[in-house]
Amino acid sequence: MTTIAFSDDKSPSQALGYAGGAITVLIWATWFLVTRHSAATPLGSIDIGLIRFGIPALALSPVWLRTGLLPKGLPLHLLAIMVCGSGAVFFLLTTLAIHSTPAASSGILLGGSMPLATALIGVALFGERPDGTRIAGLVAIVAGVLILLTHSLADASLPWTSFVLLPAGALLWASYTHAFRRSGLTAVQASALIAVWSFLIMGTLALVFGISLPQASLPEIGLQALSHGLLSGLVAMVAYGTAVRRLGGTQAAAFTALTPVLATLGGGFLLGEAIGIVEISAAVITGIGVALSTGIAARR
Repeated sequence: MTTIAFSDDKSPSQALGYAGGAITVLIWATWFLVTRHSAATPLGSIDIGLIRFGIPALALSPVWLRTGLLPKGLPLHLLAIMVCGSGAVFFLLTTLAIHSTPAASSGILLGGSMPLATALIGVALFGERPDGTRIAGLVAIVAGVLILLTHSLADASLPWTSFVLLPAGALLWASYTHAFRRSGLTAVQASALIAVWSFLIMGTLALVFGISLPQASLPEIGLQALSHGLLSGLVAMVAYGTAVRRLGGTQAAAFTALTPVLATLGGGFLLGEAIGIVEISAAVITGIGVALSTGIAARR
């Protein structure tokens, strides 16, 4: 095992952080659509999870073999929070909900809740004090979610699990964001450890409950490998970790609220899902919220 070198990893420029946030959002919007599409295939959550974490675990094996599965100097509770918050537990929880939730609504309930949960944890536990611009952005994000909630309750269009599991997933991701920020790990090291531990968890579940991979077609498996394994599991994890390091946890998480806008458009144009003025309004308001909550419009 090697010892992790702890540092603040400060950057003279925030450009790399903004680029990481933008890449993450684009990949996540695709992830919502592909996960939603997988509900109509033989692939279950465990099958997709094996792909989701197996590819990055293999690709980053030189990293976790060098650091060890339990790196010296890394508190065990931070590692557990990261694995649960962005790894196996987060994946299983959100995949179950997304399978029964339209892409537009999933994007709002999960992507919109992430920056809010991250900001609240930052304020409550770490004494962060967002300025007026960021507060206005968070209020707009809440407004977008409430618009969708009100509409859904009026016509009973969404199951209760959507409103419970997706915000719970956002809370898990927010916990991961703050844990990673304080772990001292680099983005690549954190991605490697999360991938290998999550793959071990998925492998255990596969032994207990079985898999459906043999029943799926090769093109379907290839689509999941590209979207979940390569893009979401590897590229987006490193990109988001870079954004957290360069911008801070709360500001990096704010980028995820752009996902609802892209997920809404993708669900309508690519999956043929019905989107109306309510979904579009909620997505746009949430998108405006993220633009403010990133701090781009702030004086400092």
